Amino acid sequence: MRPEVIDRVETAEFTRERIEFNTSPWFRVPGYFYIPKKVPLPAPALVVMHEWGGPLLFGSERICGEARHPAIVKHRNLYSGGRPLADFFACQGYCVIVIDAYHFGCRAPRGIGGLPESYEPAELGESTLEDFEKKVRELLYLGVRQLNWAGATWCGINFGDDSRCVDYLLSRPEVDCRNIGATGLSGGGYRTNVLAALDDRIKAAVPVGWTTTGDYQQAYNVDGAIGTFCLLPGVWDRIDVPDLISMAAPKACMVVGSTGDMVFPPAGQKEAARQISLAYEWCGSPDLFSSYAPEKPHCYDCEIQEKALAWFDLHLKG
Repeated sequence: MRPEVIDRVETAEFTRERIEFNTSPWFRVPGYFYIPKKVPLPAPALVVMHEWGGPLLFGSERICGEARHPAIVKHRNLYSGGRPLADFFACQGYCVIVIDAYHFGCRAPRGIGGLPESYEPAELGESTLEDFEKKVRELLYLGVRQLNWAGATWCGINFGDDSRCVDYLLSRPEVDCRNIGATGLSGGGYRTNVLAALDDRIKAAVPVGWTTTGDYQQAYNVDGAIGTFCLLPGVWDRIDVPDLISMAAPKACMVVGSTGDMVFPPAGQKEAARQISLAYEWCGSPDLFSSYAPEKPHCYDCEIQEKALAWFDLHLKG
């Protein structure tokens, strides 16, 4: 992995390290690692994943640290109650790791598609940021097609990266390796579903804003929710979206939807929760699944954060 700490920021509640490590021989991935200060170490840990929707030129920075650009401020106000999600969990006594997803933040394209070889997103004006965002978004969909042509998927690359985040956590003495969870909003919820389903080291999960069934979604909103970046050739004709979390059973999972979500239909969310609940009953662990559907838009706001915290405290600290 060749892990490296680039720098550190000290606050009253935690130490935040800017880190890099290899998730493969050809991927050097940037991110942040948080160490809480007011709890005994080793402490439980969370893999916290940023959402897809929003400024592609910012990945982990959407949910970590001080907002360095007005676009981040706007994004947080819309989706996370104005506060950085990773900082919140670190303040509550969790080690936290966050990375830029493939094609986001520091991993966004440079030097192709009309983009300069080097640029710092936090220094871009509004109009330039919008122009770069358009180019990066076009390249995202081109990149997904190129990955599929090469026999890979965007989802597979992200799962590999996210699983390596767990490897990184296990390498840190500050982490209680028996108690690791995962959470994220929207695309981060999708990544949470996949990581919980496929990585046995995840003990608890809270996917937010990525719950539906294929049939409901087809009639509601495929383009804005389950786009080309979710394509899994040869998979979706064998399993449905709820099966991802059902595969995670009996890990502790709380699925969060919202009745006012314009991305996923409330009826699809309800049906998905029903199917997942049956799977947990079948495996003899009905108490390890919970669903929560507040009257809210697509978000991971302060109230939902508190609900997620209570779930993690119960299953990772209890």
